[in-house]
Amino acid sequence: MQAIIETAFDAVYLVTVLTLGVRMIRRQGADQQYRLFGWMAVVLGAGDAFHLVPRAWALCTTGLENYTAALGLGKAITSVTMTVFYVLLYYVWRKRYQVQGRSGLTALVWLLAAVRGLLCLLPQNQWLSADAPLAWGIYRNIPFALLGLVIIVLFYRSARETQDAAFRWMWLTIVLSFGFYIPVVLWADTVPVIGMLMIPKTCAYVWTVVIGYRAMMKSTT
Repeated sequence: MQAIIETAFDAVYLVTVLTLGVRMIRRQGADQQYRLFGWMAVVLGAGDAFHLVPRAWALCTTGLENYTAALGLGKAITSVTMTVFYVLLYYVWRKRYQVQGRSGLTALVWLLAAVRGLLCLLPQNQWLSADAPLAWGIYRNIPFALLGLVIIVLFYRSARETQDAAFRWMWLTIVLSFGFYIPVVLWADTVPVIGMLMIPKTCAYVWTVVIGYRAMMKSTT
């Protein structure tokens, strides 16, 4: 039953974000911010596919324990692409609110992304092992959480200052995604049921993409 439900959910998720992303990229007359948002959605879906597709295959065949390396590699790729996702979201913020300058802020975003990427690539993560160390799961997510916090503050302040109704909840989608993700990182290995929080985390990301897509459709009609 878990295999059927989880696989169906993941399939709907991947098809949804990739479809919306491609439509945003190809939409005639769309503002550049929405094309960038579209690429962000494609990066999100394509990156998650590296983990979710092997996971679905494992669940539907001989079990997760027999696909440790494939799942670990997929998780590593997803970790990097999620970092790219937030960098692109930062540039969506700059385009949407016509931000000029702020080189220090841009440097901070790139620094946090670079540190996160480097930490994800270090062999100490033991991605391909069934006993990957929790400590490294925490280390690599510290700059990631800080990057998320920066994006949350930027969208919260800008949406309020400009009374941007279309993006007024963008900050909340990011808060929710991290709120559901952090317990999984910390406790899912010891309390497997906590892994179920990845479902609402995924829904939060779908909400993020839908916000951008709806704003585009409203602006081009």
